[in-house]
Amino acid sequence: MRFLSLQSHVAYGYVGNRAATFPLQRLGHEVWAVNTVEFSNHTGYGAWRGRTAPADQVADIVAGIEALGMLSRCDALLTGYVGDAALGDVVLDTARKVRAANAKAVWCCDPVLGDVDTGIYVKPGIDTFFRERALPLADLITPNHFELEHLTGAKVATMADALAAARSLLKGPRLALITSLRRADAPADQVEMVAVSRDAAWRIATPLIGFEVAPNGTGDAVAALFLAHWIESGDVPAALGKAASSIYAVLEATRAMGERELQLVAAQDRMIAPSRRFTAEKL
Repeated sequence: MRFLSLQSHVAYGYVGNRAATFPLQRLGHEVWAVNTVEFSNHTGYGAWRGRTAPADQVADIVAGIEALGMLSRCDALLTGYVGDAALGDVVLDTARKVRAANAKAVWCCDPVLGDVDTGIYVKPGIDTFFRERALPLADLITPNHFELEHLTGAKVATMADALAAARSLLKGPRLALITSLRRADAPADQVEMVAVSRDAAWRIATPLIGFEVAPNGTGDAVAALFLAHWIESGDVPAALGKAASSIYAVLEATRAMGERELQLVAAQDRMIAPSRRFTAEKL
């Protein structure tokens, strides 16, 4: 399959396109990566260099791919971090172009806003862009726990809360994947992912791996892995099981190696063929 991925890029570390591209390629897929920012490292370090890509530059790169006639061969659009409002317009325009060229193409919109340990880290107005303009047009949305609460304005403490919040965002999308869920009514030593459609839901739980500083980019990798497996099979619980098993293998290797960054390259064989496999259950 062929993926057009509009996300952030870092020289050092694995977030955005750096976290999504290699897993997709390792699964045998083609990735056309268009970078919305060029940073030295992810912002979780507190200091970084680089800048947001000008919106006209991103639009021009997409136009170049379009001029080659390649958008008709695009199976999925994957979008993540949006640096400013102008880039948001480019994301929406790109989605329109992809769908005009291939009506079967799937848009996965990862509403990158922040996380529970960092709070919100995007510019003012980006949350409104996702909530009001981008998410209603996407096919698959992949918020984490923090983003789900922020986008819906609802406190998510139980599974019932999570399902209600996710379904409130399904006014356009077919499916929501909550990429990390830590609820009050679940064991503290596990983390869950939950896939929610309008009339069904599936959960999967993996052991919580403790880190002194949790690696960034996990959600970016999960979104890419799940999207690829879902498109390929059309089977939500199977895709959930494969994505969860792969990211658990990577996180386990990352901790064993004592690294802060996701060890996607070092753990690539385990990512593709995890020794420990987790199964999703229907709720």
